[in-house]
Order: sequence, then structure tokens, then C-alpha cells
Amino acid sequence: MTAKIVRYGFVPFMLLGLNGLGFAMVYYGWSYLWLAIPLLGAIATAFLAERILPNHSEWNDDHGDKITNIWHAIVYEIQNINGILLIPVIVWLMPSFDLWPTSWPLIFQVLLAIVLADFALTYLHYLSHRWNFLWRLHAVHHGVSRLYGFNGLVRHPLHQAIDLAIGTSPLVLMGMPIEVAVLLGLAVSVQLVVQHANVAYELGPFRNHLSIGQLHHMHHVNWGTEGDCNFDLFFTVWDKLLGTFKERPSRPITESDMGIDELPNFPKNYIQQVIFPLHYRPGMGAAQWEREQLEREELQRARRNPAE
Repeated sequence: MTAKIVRYGFVPFMLLGLNGLGFAMVYYGWSYLWLAIPLLGAIATAFLAERILPNHSEWNDDHGDKITNIWHAIVYEIQNINGILLIPVIVWLMPSFDLWPTSWPLIFQVLLAIVLADFALTYLHYLSHRWNFLWRLHAVHHGVSRLYGFNGLVRHPLHQAIDLAIGTSPLVLMGMPIEVAVLLGLAVSVQLVVQHANVAYELGPFRNHLSIGQLHHMHHVNWGTEGDCNFDLFFTVWDKLLGTFKERPSRPITESDMGIDELPNFPKNYIQQVIFPLHYRPGMGAAQWEREQLEREELQRARRNPAE
């Protein structure tokens, strides 16, 4: 019975229940600090549901990445908060075009923000798989060897800053109010947790319209270029327009199919992942990467122990 509740109730509770709770808090004038409750609730719910009904039980095991992913989540949310705090600065420094429909009910303003941000973030995600500079940053997200709730918040800080600039700055310049930006930030965070959660949930008729579940699992497979699909964050409409929507994998996805094919031994340490784009060159191959890694480690040891 519990597994059935998770299978059919996980997504509605996360996307409607927790976002709805956050919306009510903002609508009734509560401090934005209270939004920590639905955010932490999303992470806790995903963690519990992953134990009850996992896609792959192996993805629940620590792959030597747990502490690193916690740091990613902390930095991710701090940058989100900083992004919201910068909105008045952006408005002060740059002209607002007063295009935002502030007369609309708050719920419709939030939905509009989600749709517009979904387009901007999807296209940036698409470019992040095609432009070497962006891919070197975005590869930190794809280096994960498993998918679970925390993976959604694994981002290189610089790539997240670009996400924030591309995804929200145009909306701010249109005149988006801060309360809408706050709820958009919550919706994105909850969506990322759901998108990467290791939960075997069912979507029924919404399967090919929401960019979560197996659709996003296909995006993370380490099968060469086969994961070059399903870039959407919220809805699949933009992938369908880009011609990058893929409904089914060519073969069943297993617990060992995540990561980057040319870098099977991706760095596990947070600092190593932050500096990873400085050393990684797309197409360099596993052997070259391992060789250069050893050279860097030997150089670091020599610097620490110059007398040896």
C-alpha cells in the first residue's frame, strides 16, 4: 500500500502540494524564510520515497559523493538567494520595461514565469551540450554516477550563475515582482529534485508532457551521444519544437548507465569538481584525463613536500 501511494502520489505531492504550500506562504505575506519548509520537505520526501520505491536500489548507496552533493546543494541554494537579493540592484542599474502583467492574479504570474524561464533554461541547456565552454561547466552535473534527489542541485557555481542570468534577468527587466521570482526559484528547486529523484513513480497520461522520470534518465545515459535529448526543465514542449524530444530509450536503462562515457572516473571531491572545467577538454578521453590527473597529483605532492 505504501509503495502504491509513492508510485502515484509522489509527483502530485511534490509539484502541487509543496509548491502550493510555498505559494500560500507568499500569498498570505509570510516571511520568505518560511519557504525553507517546502524546500527541505522536497528533499526529505524524495529521500524517503527513494527508500520505499527506488528505480534502482544501487542508486541509494553512497557512491563516495554524498558529502560533495550536500555541498553542491548548499552552494546552489545560497546562489539562488543571492540571485533574488540582486533583483532590486538589477532594477536600479538597468531600465525596467514594465511589460510584466502585475494586474494578473499571483498564481498566473507564477505560471507565466515558469513557462518563460522554462524556454530560456531549456535553450541554455541545449547550448550547454554544444558549446565547449558551457559543456565543460555543465559536465559537472553529468559526471554523477547515479541519479537521486540531490543530483538535481549538483551544478558548477559558474554555470548556475549563467542559468540565473539567462533564465531570470530578462523576466526581471520585464518587471517581474520579487514574490514571483521567489516562487519561481522554489518551483525550479523542487522540479530539479523530482527530475532526478530515484523514485519509480507513474505519470500516466502526463508521461510525455512533463520533463521528469525516465525522460530525464535518458538525458543522463553514458551511451555516447544517445543522451543528447530531453533538455527541458518543466515541460517537453520546447524539446518537441527543437526536435530533441525522445520518448523511449533504445534499451533498458541500468544502474551503471549514468555519467560521462569518456570520463568513467569522474572526480568525487567538491573542490575537484569546481576546478574540473579548468583541466577538462571535451574529447580528451579517459586515458589522457587519468594521465594528467596523476601528473597534477604528483606536482601537488612535490609542492607540499619540496624536500622529497
